Amino acid sequence: MSQFVSNKKSFIAALVTLFLALGASAYGAARTSGLWWMPDAASKSGVEIDQLTYFIYYLTGGVFILTQVVYIYFLVRYRARRGVRATYSHGDNRLELVWTAIPTAIFIGLWGYSNHLWWDVIHTEPPPDTMEIAVTAYQFGFTFQYPGPTGKLGRSDVKLISTDNIFGNDRTDPATKEDFQSGVLELAVNKAVRIRLNSKDVIHGFYIPQFRIYQDAVPGRTIDWVWFIPTKTGSYQLACSQLCGSGHYNMKADIAVVSQAEFDKWYQEKVAAATNATAGTPPAQSK
Repeated sequence: MSQFVSNKKSFIAALVTLFLALGASAYGAARTSGLWWMPDAASKSGVEIDQLTYFIYYLTGGVFILTQVVYIYFLVRYRARRGVRATYSHGDNRLELVWTAIPTAIFIGLWGYSNHLWWDVIHTEPPPDTMEIAVTAYQFGFTFQYPGPTGKLGRSDVKLISTDNIFGNDRTDPATKEDFQSGVLELAVNKAVRIRLNSKDVIHGFYIPQFRIYQDAVPGRTIDWVWFIPTKTGSYQLACSQLCGSGHYNMKADIAVVSQAEFDKWYQEKVAAATNATAGTPPAQSK
């Protein structure tokens, strides 16, 4: 019997060791801030979404406390007591109508306001000077394409997306030759950005918690209504929020929000490098 117990313990220890060894590469990055609450909003629309979120939290929290107080009061006030007989009460139809109508009105109001807010955040037209950036999601990463000197992306079509044309660029459009790619989503603070979102293979999620932005990237479809204005400089992370395969846990990309001057410098360097590459001219050596 003791031998059986010993073998069983050894088998369990081996399984645990194997599990830890295989799962070591699947550990996600540890959060160092906002462990108990949402991360700080870093976009204009994010602040508006947070205001609605806080209102719902406070409203539901207040209702919860109120109902629990009433519940406890009735437990104590009408508890079973010796010599007191319980009586049956049908209730009051008017009161039932009131406490049914009030929550219904609140829910309808929240639905109407949140729908209006979401429409304003996502579906309204962005400012005229908005920069459009193409984003393609694939197993398991993101890549970005910026417009060239014209400031406008070239034409694209999801039917043209392939391994060697990940953005589905229409190569008959001269503007596509000026576009350049980046592995980092570089953004200027307080500058509106519009995303042209595609997926190369399966459904992915375009999710930036600090910007309160989330949108699915659907293969065979271009989604171009997502836009936002980053309001805080810093480093952020774009993550896929749809289970898209074995490498989903590590599907992310860096975001850098910098000052307008820093962005202009970075942008001009990228444009110059792309122009030189197109013309076949080696890039100038920095001194």
